[in-house]
Amino acid sequence: MEPTPRPAVSIVIPTHSEQRWNALVRTVASARSQTYTPAEIVVVVDHNPALFRRARRDLAGVTVLENLYTQGVSGNRNTGAFHTSTSLIAFLDDDTVADPHWLELLVQPLAAAPEVVGAGGGIDPAWEGPAPTWMPEEFLWAVGGSYAGMPTTTAPVRNVWSASMIVRRDTFLSVGGFRTGFGKLGSQNRPEDTELCLRMSALAGGRWMYVPAAVIRHAVPASSSTFGFFLRRCYAEGRGKVAMAGLLDGAQSLGSERDYLRSLPRAVLRNLVAATRGRGAHHALKAGGVLAGVAAAGVGGVVETVAARRTVTAGATR
Repeated sequence: MEPTPRPAVSIVIPTHSEQRWNALVRTVASARSQTYTPAEIVVVVDHNPALFRRARRDLAGVTVLENLYTQGVSGNRNTGAFHTSTSLIAFLDDDTVADPHWLELLVQPLAAAPEVVGAGGGIDPAWEGPAPTWMPEEFLWAVGGSYAGMPTTTAPVRNVWSASMIVRRDTFLSVGGFRTGFGKLGSQNRPEDTELCLRMSALAGGRWMYVPAAVIRHAVPASSSTFGFFLRRCYAEGRGKVAMAGLLDGAQSLGSERDYLRSLPRAVLRNLVAATRGRGAHHALKAGGVLAGVAAAGVGGVVETVAARRTVTAGATR
């Protein structure tokens, strides 16, 4: 009996700033070093001609493209994905380093079950300096990391993150890829990856898998390790999730967020108990971090809700 052929995979890496050149080089090197050899590595530059020329010149053996859509990471990823011809498409961010077995492990759920439309892997924060003592493990998503409460073994999930993602090309194309104009651009932060996951799984009742053993390390600069950044990131997430609910069915799109919020009081209690039992003052700080993060996200959600209502009202009065 002939062995089942291994599906071909392309890796798409979006980039936008020359300040991240060294990180991009490391990301590309890790993509090249996979035990599951990708058919193509595609670097897509987001409206930065100087960076595009440098990448074309210095990244040998890599396909380098310019974003064909409006500025933003969604169009940047779509440019690379639509260029590929493989049955599977993987995504890495330009400030990540993938473990050599990352791609091999991500492919496994899709090769085993046709109803799996995509998968994502574990993300470890690579702190530039010391990890903040006040950072709650439940909020590591604020710096692009896997957080406490996520599955510890391969399991179905509602969504994964595009920093470490693999998708079936046919399903990805059927939904039109990432929603352009809805994603990360400057200080704006919208959950374009979650929104994509929901549309892909809704298309034919497919599901996503989380593979924690498929690990990447995501760089966290010192500027992203401050309490001020943490609050801004939580605020932006609150706004982004409300904006996403306006594009999709609200009950469906925010179901996981409600489950997550119900877990946070336990995190506060656990840290307060640890602090009172003399296990370190940092536990009290983490309890405060949970409360501050929830408050910032809540304010962001309210601001986005009010802004959306004003937009609707303004449109109705024209």
